[in-house]
Amino acid sequence: MSATSSAPAAGAPATSDFAAVSRHAGTVFIGQLAVMAFGVTDTIVAGRYSDAALAALSVGTAVYVSVFVALMGVIQALLPVWAELHGAGERAEIGRSVRQALYLAGLCTAVGLLVLMAPGPLLQWTKVPEGLQAEVRSYLAILALSLPAALLFRLYSTLNQSLGNPRFVTWVQAIGLLVKIPLSIWFTFGGLGLPAGGAAGCAWATLVVQCTMLLVAVWALRSQAFYAPYAIWQRLERPDWRHIADFARLGVPGGLAVMVEVTSFTLMALFIARMGAVASAGHQIAANIAAVLYMSPLSIGIATSARVGYWLGAGQAERARAAMRTGLTLAASIALCLVAVLLILRSQIATLYAGNPAVAALAATLLGWVALYHLADAVQATCVFVLRCYRVVVMPLVVYCLLQWGLGLTGGQMLAYRGLGDWPALASPSAFWTTSAIALWITALLFLALLWRTAYRAR
Repeated sequence: MSATSSAPAAGAPATSDFAAVSRHAGTVFIGQLAVMAFGVTDTIVAGRYSDAALAALSVGTAVYVSVFVALMGVIQALLPVWAELHGAGERAEIGRSVRQALYLAGLCTAVGLLVLMAPGPLLQWTKVPEGLQAEVRSYLAILALSLPAALLFRLYSTLNQSLGNPRFVTWVQAIGLLVKIPLSIWFTFGGLGLPAGGAAGCAWATLVVQCTMLLVAVWALRSQAFYAPYAIWQRLERPDWRHIADFARLGVPGGLAVMVEVTSFTLMALFIARMGAVASAGHQIAANIAAVLYMSPLSIGIATSARVGYWLGAGQAERARAAMRTGLTLAASIALCLVAVLLILRSQIATLYAGNPAVAALAATLLGWVALYHLADAVQATCVFVLRCYRVVVMPLVVYCLLQWGLGLTGGQMLAYRGLGDWPALASPSAFWTTSAIALWITALLFLALLWRTAYRAR
């Protein structure tokens, strides 16, 4: 399986931006769906094993994802750095920069291990039942072992995305899913001399798959001709703390911004839980659809930032702006199509998810808000990725905190349980989706204005 580059030549016509971003985004999208299917597989397998295993998996996954996505965001934020070096033709410097990023990955791993190996305070704060905590701790301890491999593979994935070459990563992720499915079933239910592991079995399967994917990445770095010009596989230099600090200034705000996005969803679920099983189930359907839809702008944002970073590194600011406009147009156009489909088929989609008529009716209502939410989500997600190319990372974090945690989450809680201004308390998940959609639209407009101002000041 060879790795080939799709990076543009310096003199490539501007019309090639659409083809390059579309091809790159499509490849990343397939890989992201494969990664999402890891969680879907575990949910189905644990649910078939026992309700207790599914409950432990649900709590453990919420903790792990909150930690992992923040650390992943730190690594992912390095994409524009390497894309710029690629555009500038500084191939050897890319190799050195990647090796320095290994130290950053090590620091991220240490932080993640501290949380995953000692989740007691977090479990107590969220009031997880005592009878569930032992299995949750076991699940998280195993996933902690997989964290170094997961972050290193993310580093490899980010490198490939920055070089416009995500295809091999997608192949590895798709093959990883094919391995994950039988392993999760075997380790959870037992058999062939292996005892049943319950939720912990899913975690062991994840550990095996993550380590296997990393080994394949290492093999590719050492053997594939594509990576040879970048001289990545060299002796590891001593830490260059100035270089690592530059990484951190870009990556830490980016990682925290991702964490705010994710926790606004996880905390929303906790606040809605007190409304009862129907409300929680309806919200879960809406949140699942929103997460699947988000894979589209996420992929386009990654592809657009790689293209913009390349042209900035090549010293062609106008080409970078053209790529930016292409990415935003593509993200908004696809979002409009998805929104139309969702609005037309929301009742049918809700019925597919839920057999309970009350849950299906509530989910259909919430999916109307998800449609409005997604259109703003597509714009803001693409903007935030491109803003990183211009090293604008702190302001998006501030906006996320004020709007997603403030107006979206806190406002939703007030509207749901106490009323907000002239609006009486709704006592429905619609309250949270209403305020979150409003908050995200304001976020999208602010990011769009910030991006335009920043990009057109760059020369």
